[in-house]
Amino acid sequence: QVQLVESGGGLVQPGGSLRLSCAASGSGFSIVTMGWYRQAPGKQREMVAIITTGGITNYAGSVKGRFTISRDNAKNTEYLQMNSLEPEDTAVYYCNAVLRYGWGLVNYWGQGTQVTVSS
Repeated sequence: QVQLVESGGGLVQPGGSLRLSCAASGSGFSIVTMGWYRQAPGKQREMVAIITTGGITNYAGSVKGRFTISRDNAKNTEYLQMNSLEPEDTAVYYCNAVLRYGWGLVNYWGQGTQVTVSS
């Protein structure tokens, strides 16, 4: 059974910083990509950032230059450093992992962590 356990959300003032973490537990797989998505009230879930095992990253235009995704492959853990936060960044942030098993690929989601940017 694979679990993605997120931590690090909370309330922060505009211009502040937060760091999200997501650890994948389980066995029998290798991680293809890990990423962060977010969903604001009344909006569709959107990609925030993705990172491959080799360290290739992709960011949404709205967070480029402010957010940094990183990964510790030995710990099956990813991080999202969020700086210069804006009220528009308020959303539930979801960890995502694409895992490779011997028979194929599986997409997993974390339970979500709330990030609120407000004064």
